Amino acid sequence: MKVGVDYYPEHWDVSLWEQDARQMQEAGITIVRLAEFAWSRLEPTEGKFDFEWLDQAIALLARHEIDVVIGTPTATPPVWLTHNYPDVLPVDNKGNAVFAGVRLHRCYNSPSLRKFGERIIEQITRRYASHPAVIGWQTDNELAANDCHCTNCTRLFRGWLQRKYGSLETLNREWGTVVWSGEYSDWNQVTTPLGGSPHLNPSFLLDFRRFSSDAVAEFNRFQAALIRKGSPGKFVTHNLWGYPVTADYYDMFDSMDFASVDYYPATDLQDDSKSKMYHGALTLDLTRGVKRQNFWVMEQLSGTPGCWYPMSRTPFPGMIRAYAWQSVSRGADTIVQFRWRSARIGAEQFWHGLLDHHGQPGRRFEEFVQFSTEAGKLAPLLEGTTLKHDVAMLFSHEQLNAFQIQPQADGFDYLGNIKRLHSALLRMGVGTDVINWREDFQGYKFVIAPMLYLIDEEMAGKLKRYVENGGMLLLTTRSGVKNMNNVCLPDRLPNLLTELAGAYVDEYDPGGKDAQTLSLESGERLSCGQWCDILTPVTAETTATYSGEYFAGKAAVTRNSHGKGVVYYIGTVLDEKASQVLMRRIARDAGIDCSLELPDGVEVAIRQSDERRLIFVLNLSKEPKEVSIPIRNCVRALSGGSFSGGNVKLAPGGVEILVQVSSL
Repeated sequence: MKVGVDYYPEHWDVSLWEQDARQMQEAGITIVRLAEFAWSRLEPTEGKFDFEWLDQAIALLARHEIDVVIGTPTATPPVWLTHNYPDVLPVDNKGNAVFAGVRLHRCYNSPSLRKFGERIIEQITRRYASHPAVIGWQTDNELAANDCHCTNCTRLFRGWLQRKYGSLETLNREWGTVVWSGEYSDWNQVTTPLGGSPHLNPSFLLDFRRFSSDAVAEFNRFQAALIRKGSPGKFVTHNLWGYPVTADYYDMFDSMDFASVDYYPATDLQDDSKSKMYHGALTLDLTRGVKRQNFWVMEQLSGTPGCWYPMSRTPFPGMIRAYAWQSVSRGADTIVQFRWRSARIGAEQFWHGLLDHHGQPGRRFEEFVQFSTEAGKLAPLLEGTTLKHDVAMLFSHEQLNAFQIQPQADGFDYLGNIKRLHSALLRMGVGTDVINWREDFQGYKFVIAPMLYLIDEEMAGKLKRYVENGGMLLLTTRSGVKNMNNVCLPDRLPNLLTELAGAYVDEYDPGGKDAQTLSLESGERLSCGQWCDILTPVTAETTATYSGEYFAGKAAVTRNSHGKGVVYYIGTVLDEKASQVLMRRIARDAGIDCSLELPDGVEVAIRQSDERRLIFVLNLSKEPKEVSIPIRNCVRALSGGSFSGGNVKLAPGGVEILVQVSSL
């Protein structure tokens, strides 16, 4: 277990570096990330390199027993590069260059970016390959697919399509270009999606997103290969940006040793619209699922966010510590806070670090020190532990992109609807592995496969085998709608999944923000909305019916026995309460322990090895909470007291960590 900070010595007078390093060591910091935005300082002019400042910074940190992760600086091409070699800059869908001035201003397919990126990576890896303080590398920073329409991207996209479809005849047929006279008669007519209209051919748009995602993944592989050649034996990772993004993280991270994430939970707890890209526990579970192993947090919230929008609320007392422990509880083995000092220069002056602009330690800094002290104490217990779950949720960048291309109904959101199901399990204390929908899930008791809008025979067959072998499967509305080329399938929904569901969709109503009501057999009424599949059961039994409008009394939720297993189909989008009620029922049906009823804002997560279990009980809210934990024979890791089941009282931002050793 390591605790660290992101540090930018190049932003500060060298006279402060010794003070910073000493204070870091006193605060329990053992790792620092450096240089991911420093290309202009490492190569001030073309071919003229300056590593002396970085040599000095690394040596100073090493003297204070602090290890270093170096970021390759390709996220910020310097002015000399973009000025002399304009092909580095991406081109928008109107044909205009996206000029430098912020960051991430580069086209992954630019020959100049590849040429000069290769050179700076070779230089920096060669210089620090054998340095004992440099333990690993981060590629670039927060890679995401560029919407680039330059001549290089156009040429490569055309080649990508030629490899996929082989002929224009096949492409025209598979895309359905006959609509609106969009048929191509020559490959030179095929371009990237120019003009920016969201109503271009959806098959065309989805393939362009796939191509753009492939370009990111290939760029990451390019960097990883250079790093491993220049600095063999040291890890390579990347810091992913929170969901949703266009790029497919599962492909992007195939060249990485482990995943890292930049995690900034919302500080405006009543309205997280400023931080809507972050989904709390779901973000961390998604990150763990990228490589299906523990991960790092390369940037963790340290203070008031503010740059890309007006400043958000300051983290409440206890929040920094509690959310750092939340990351650990969900599989993080290293926590790196962003950042050490709040910047006094540049665009991120108000994205606050552990130290404010005056540089004096305050409440947030002391809270971080408390966390780093506790993490150091618990490091031996955390070593070798991970999360082991009976429930898997299948996540798909393919579905995410397809839904973004063609929004289904007012308010219908792929990630938001996944979060609702995930949160329902969270409230029951049920841990969930969120994994790539194409990976093996056969060993789980319960698999949630939400909104499989795009489907093929291979995926339908995997789901069928899982259920026939005794699995519990949950399908939802907007499943089996299209093939993988984003073309609607010809039969009744859910098409390839109809036999599994044991029911078909007679018709559907995209209800948007109009609320609907469900009736259970018990008489209980629940709320739903966004979308209503009006189901006709064939072999399935009806679990819930609609209560209003022309489809009153029609099936909304069904349960079907198939082989040795069971398939539930939820034909609508449940609200928070309804999600909890139905997910608890399905989890019990699957034999999952879902006995906890956690208050809002409280999370329970378990890391374990063969020798011990660590049960994290976290209050991520501003109010005191109390929760009953029926686990016996535990030791309170932070206080040393014993715990034999009962109520746990948690202050705002409160943390309790219970240790259960197998020999007890």
